[in-house]
Formats: sequence, structure tokens, C-alpha cells
Amino acid sequence: MRITAEGLSWSAAGTPVVRGVDLDVAPGETVALLGPNGSGKSSLLRCLAGLRVPDTGTVRYDGLSVRGWSARRIARRVAFVEQDCALDTELRVADVVELGRTPFRDRWRGPNDTDRAVVAAALDRVGLGALAERSWKSLSGGERRRAHLARALAQQPYALLLDEPTNHLDVKHRLELMELLSGTDRTVLVALHDLSLAARYCDRLLLMRHGRLVASGSPAEVLTPEHLAETFEVDGELTTDRLGRPALTYRGPLPTTTSRPTPRRGTP
Repeated sequence: MRITAEGLSWSAAGTPVVRGVDLDVAPGETVALLGPNGSGKSSLLRCLAGLRVPDTGTVRYDGLSVRGWSARRIARRVAFVEQDCALDTELRVADVVELGRTPFRDRWRGPNDTDRAVVAAALDRVGLGALAERSWKSLSGGERRRAHLARALAQQPYALLLDEPTNHLDVKHRLELMELLSGTDRTVLVALHDLSLAARYCDRLLLMRHGRLVASGSPAEVLTPEHLAETFEVDGELTTDRLGRPALTYRGPLPTTTSRPTPRRGTP
């Protein structure tokens, strides 16, 4: 599914948060949304997921404007995984994941065999199949994040929108999650703080600063020393690891000033 935004803006209490964003995420593409805290990534994702109504601009799924669509209609196409996965419930893990099937069944109908099979498959994909009968409260923070991803997968969406899904995950599960996202045939737009993960696993990067999209392209085009300095206030550059995969090398933070020194190039 193609997701586009045209002139998208959204404000909170009169303060602009998302400013005139145009974007186009092609069907099956895995795109990382990058930027420092407060750059507008989460708000942009929520606008694209239909959870916030933009002040101006249009969000389209496969060319159709979603303005006025019901939450149920949107949820049949897009699954959104929030950054804050706090949930206090006595439900089993499988019951929480089963919430992803809600858009596809009548209000008074319980889960059927198809729902249960989809839930089991989703739990297996995130490595939690053995925990299906466990109490939600017994899960660690990382396990809860993976269970929320399973809930999104259980929606069987055409597109996945994820806000910092690698938070609270250890290194192994971060890599597994990114391999899962990059290997799916679904359209994926994922907000990330880990620039190396974004460079390694995503087809394209979008860079936000102060609510605007300031760069779009390949990792080499977006993660330039100039963009790293201007947007993240670090002296660094995109290199490759010993296997030839993209990796970020940081030399240190830059002073927070309006005129920063030109970032150095080359290996010190």
C-alpha cells in the first residue's frame, strides 16, 4: 500500500509540531523516520495513522484521502505501534495480541479458529509463541514491545507504522525485529533513534528537524556529516563495518551553537 502526505501540518495548543510535510512511501518499501527528540516524528506518524486530524494537508492510502474514514476502516489497512506500550491488564498475552483482530469481526462475536491461528502465527513471528498463556503483567518491557508488534501483525495490515519499536529491546531482539520489518512485503514506516539500524535495514531514510522533512534518500544521501552535525549535533559519518554493511562512526558531540565547526571527514 502506498502512503502519501501532501502539505501536512499539525499543531498542539497553538504550537506548530508538524510543518508542511510532503512524503511518499511506496508499496513494500521500508522507510525510517529519523530526527532528534521533539522533531515531530511521533506526531507525524499519528497523523498518518489517522489518530490525529491534521490542521492542513491530506493523507492518502493508495491515492484515497482518509479524511473522514472510521477508525475501523483505517485499522483494516494500517497497524500503528505506539512508543508507549503501557497496558495494565489481567489478560493473557494471547488475549492482548487478539485485539488486533477486532477490526475484522462483529462487536459481539468472539474469536474464531481463523483469529486464533493468526494470533498464534503473529506470536511465533516475534518469538513469543511459548508465552501465549502467560499473564500480560508477567512480561518484561522488551517482551511487551514484541507482543504489541505481534498485535499489529495480527491485524494483517497493508502497512505498519511504528514509533521507536526497538526501545527496551536487547541487541539480539533489536536485530531480529529490524530483520522482520525489512523482510516483510508490507509497507513499513518506522521512527528510529538508532541511525545505524536505520542505515542497515531500511530502503530509504526521511530526516525531520523542527517539524519539517529536511532530507530524503538513501542512507549515504541522508546521513552526511553535515546532516549529522546540523540535526543531531554530533561529529560523525556513515562508514561500513567489516562485512561491508552501513554503520555510523561518531567522534563526539558538537557544541550547541548557531555556528558550529564543519564536521571532520575521514578516520581520525
